[in-house]
Amino acid sequence: MCGIIGYVGNRPAQDLLIAGLERLEFRGYDSAGIALLEGDALEYVRAVGELKNLKAAVAASSPATTGVGHTRWATHGGVTEDNAHPLTGCDDSKLAIVLNGIVENYRDLKAELEGAGHAFTSETDAEVVAHLLESLYDGDLLQAVRKVYARLEGHFTFVVVHADDPETLVAVRYQTPLVVGIGENESFFASAVAAFLAETRRVAYPDHGVIVEITPGAYRAVRADDGEPVELEISEIDWDDEVAQREGHETFMEKEIYEQPDGIRETIGDRVRHGVLVQDGLGLSEQDMRELRRIVIVACGTAYHAGVVGRYVIEEWARVPVEPDVASEWIYRNPVLDEDTLVIGISQSGETRDTIQAMQLARERGARTVAITNQMGSQITREVDSVLYTRTGLEVGVAASKTFSAQVSLMYLIGLELARQRGTLPAQEIDFILDQVWALPSKMEAFLEGNHPIDDIAERFYQSPFFLYLGRHIGLPVALEGALKLKEISYIPTEAYSAGEMKHGPIALLEKGTPVVVVATRQNIVYDKVVSNIQECRARGAHVIAIATEGNEDIQHHANDVIYVPKSPAFLQAVLATLPLQLLAYKIARLRGLNVDRPRNLAKTVTVE
Repeated sequence: MCGIIGYVGNRPAQDLLIAGLERLEFRGYDSAGIALLEGDALEYVRAVGELKNLKAAVAASSPATTGVGHTRWATHGGVTEDNAHPLTGCDDSKLAIVLNGIVENYRDLKAELEGAGHAFTSETDAEVVAHLLESLYDGDLLQAVRKVYARLEGHFTFVVVHADDPETLVAVRYQTPLVVGIGENESFFASAVAAFLAETRRVAYPDHGVIVEITPGAYRAVRADDGEPVELEISEIDWDDEVAQREGHETFMEKEIYEQPDGIRETIGDRVRHGVLVQDGLGLSEQDMRELRRIVIVACGTAYHAGVVGRYVIEEWARVPVEPDVASEWIYRNPVLDEDTLVIGISQSGETRDTIQAMQLARERGARTVAITNQMGSQITREVDSVLYTRTGLEVGVAASKTFSAQVSLMYLIGLELARQRGTLPAQEIDFILDQVWALPSKMEAFLEGNHPIDDIAERFYQSPFFLYLGRHIGLPVALEGALKLKEISYIPTEAYSAGEMKHGPIALLEKGTPVVVVATRQNIVYDKVVSNIQECRARGAHVIAIATEGNEDIQHHANDVIYVPKSPAFLQAVLATLPLQLLAYKIARLRGLNVDRPRNLAKTVTVE
């Protein structure tokens, strides 16, 4: 989720780059840096921490009119100045790159380059791109980028500046964002249009695999695979400043819902390589994983629901007992723990007071501890043995969306790694599930870009006084999360229950027209039971809105409305089935005229009990 910016023109670049990075800091705040082409050599300034540290380190002024900048969300390598971008090859006066994304095959490329005499100075995957460019450059920067692109695997955008091409920047993207800005005798690259909106409103969005070269007064684009020219579609952006920061979405929450595919790609990117699971962050040896007797997952709110998904997948795949618990209750239960227990604490912010106290207690009692968080350097990272980071970038909306799906994706990887080490799933089944996890972002994009009856359903029910959400098996945590979203941002009283428990009380709440949202994706043995629960609701006059799997026409005979999500293995449906529930809650709240980014009485981070 790093932020990148590039400028070439006739104005001093330094202030423009810093201003752009300020607009992109939400994409990464571990370190930042700029490279400026001064005379016939590149000059660099890098700083660890927030952007204010870079601002304090830069010179008062610079005459350079070409440069690149970067704000980092660390993936490979720690938060150090050596790992900060821009990154260089062996000759740091000639070439620099800034990169957002992950180069999956960097280890093989690095070994090859080191064998050819290249010396690396960082722990990053991105540095291989700089060294490859250095080795392949023969006077044509665009062609060098073409050759490098052909060697890379992963998802990435990078911009390169070269001292031998003083008024040229070249960039390429694959599955991560890049926008081109066209001004008067100046041009920009950036991760988001907000970075340069104050300077130009003429923009283009290159497709995947398109290389773009910009100079002060011109641009050209070619396809990376065959070098054929591409015509960029230039559009005029009429967004105001606030809309630009939301990248055209009406709210941050909507933007973050649509960012979920990229959030999962970033979170799993360097943990699944060539179809092989690479999971170092658990901090457990192979023997430790084989000897685990119990896992406890502690969290609050949305993170707790991700933990409930974790219970289903880890118990099913790895055959380890898993106990998800609300952190605020667990810490007062005098829990039974020992060294064969792994306690996983999930906190988006890493500052959730109850979850931090739970992890402190777990360590005191001798358990092994792992944190899952979105914030490097947060308090929870200092209270545990090991950390697994979600990599979604800053989440502005108070109601969590993209951090939930990223947390769930980590639950999948933890379950599969434990299954592999414990021998509880055949290797071919692990490979199949990994492939399906890798395909989740594309399936999410297909749903988000598709046509669904969500707007129509929201129009009919946004004034309803009550909603009931039902789910069974893996559908239960999805129902819990969907109901929480509706409560948080629409203020409609909502209950979420296991569908099998409906007859033990909640069925009394149903009357004619009550909207009942049922997670009815295909889930092994429970689908037929869910259908029976739907029929019980319909018999009481309720209006059933089913979340179902594409191709399931049977559900249309039982539910009043159906929202279809793409096919996927049962446990992976938890991510896909959450999308329509997020959007339904969002649409209802907007129809009620509410501020979904700042719902009443709620804070993004709960730092007190």
